[in-house]
Amino acid sequence: MSEVSATNAKQLDQEGDVAADYLEGLLDICDLDGDIEIEVDSSRARVSIVEGEKGELSYLVGADGEVLQSLQELSRLAAARETGERSRLMLDIAGYRVKQKEVLEESAKTACAQAQRTSAPVHMAPMNPYERKVVHDIVATAGLSSESEGDEPNRRVVIRVS
Repeated sequence: MSEVSATNAKQLDQEGDVAADYLEGLLDICDLDGDIEIEVDSSRARVSIVEGEKGELSYLVGADGEVLQSLQELSRLAAARETGERSRLMLDIAGYRVKQKEVLEESAKTACAQAQRTSAPVHMAPMNPYERKVVHDIVATAGLSSESEGDEPNRRVVIRVS
């Protein structure tokens, strides 16, 4: 492992640990049951809160993942305060993001098929940067082209036949 990679891995480990501590405190305050798992890959720390026996973490996900997104931002701020660096940490609660990614991938595949069938551009619904990245990856795998259009929060992916 190179010096930069070792430093990066150490920072990502630290981000995950800080976020886990922050989230454990939140779970205690809310008297919610959940286990925290931390994974680190080459580009970001991933922290997951796995439902415990009570199965009550849906409160921390909220409608359309809004509470989850807010908790992710708060966890990133806690990590950034500790490390002094901007955090790209990803948070998942009760497998919400995993399930949403599967749905998004299917939607992207359907949109790709529509673009191939009609040869017309397909405009997907507005989505956040992470979701757009998932879609762009699926589109590239299908051999089509895509671009993001519009301004936040209405930025969307447009799929075209290459």
